[in-house]
Amino acid sequence: MDKLRGMETFIAVVEYGSFTEAASHLEMSAVMVGKYIALIERRLATRLLERNTRRQSLTDAGRVYYEEAKRVLEQVSIAESSVERLRLAPAGTLRISAPTSFGACVMAPLTATFLQRWPDVRVELDLTNRLVDLVDEGFDLAVRIGDIHQTDLVAKYLCAYRMVICAAPAYLSRHGTPLTPADLAGHLCLSHTVWTARNEWKLPGITQEVRWRRDAILRCNDGYGLRMAAIAGAGLLLQPEVLLAEDLASGKLVRVLEAYTPEPRPVDLLWRQDLRPLPKLTRFVEHALTEGGRYL
Repeated sequence: MDKLRGMETFIAVVEYGSFTEAASHLEMSAVMVGKYIALIERRLATRLLERNTRRQSLTDAGRVYYEEAKRVLEQVSIAESSVERLRLAPAGTLRISAPTSFGACVMAPLTATFLQRWPDVRVELDLTNRLVDLVDEGFDLAVRIGDIHQTDLVAKYLCAYRMVICAAPAYLSRHGTPLTPADLAGHLCLSHTVWTARNEWKLPGITQEVRWRRDAILRCNDGYGLRMAAIAGAGLLLQPEVLLAEDLASGKLVRVLEAYTPEPRPVDLLWRQDLRPLPKLTRFVEHALTEGGRYL
């Protein structure tokens, strides 16, 4: 028998004064009430109630059990109410994983405006270029760039991830402006350490695709670091447009090889399949889809 139901039955017997009245309140038979009480006493190996033909009274053990059982049921009620509130409006902690550059440039400001609208939510934004496991690592939402190969997750297209090839004016004045991907062989290039043969960016060449130079003069695990090196004149840079937009607009960096920019990759929001996802997740997805364009 259910322990919580047993506690509820015992409390009803105490407060209504008899098995019959408790049974009427709980909508069960008096016999079933008696079975619950007998089971509790047998499990605890002590009597909780003293009964005779005229009245019933609590034993010392019964008084302790009554008070503690009431506290337990009150806590259960509080827990259920808290969960119900989570389902009524966005609340609680939302854990999000996003690639470093995209997360800093797009997801961080997007999260800020979301929190202004839903102040009862707390967000943990984890910026990493590692592919996290949503289930094992407890993330509610992940941002992925590129094709999705997982069928056990819900995927929603957010935007296109556009790359830019650029350099500082000072670098171009010293080394010249490349006109085709073949010219990369004569230039200093900067590269991200996360790029491998599996996920590297390829430029559409005149006759075939051309890889971004693997023997880069500078490799770094952070897009912001590469950006600053490029502004300082270190070499040609291939990085996402969202990271470089302000520098391109100000002239600190200049676009090159525009006709040979790699094909954009899709950016998707991923979350676990759930028949009733919590509002903190559904509202954030809605917010990202409607407001995300402001930061792209």
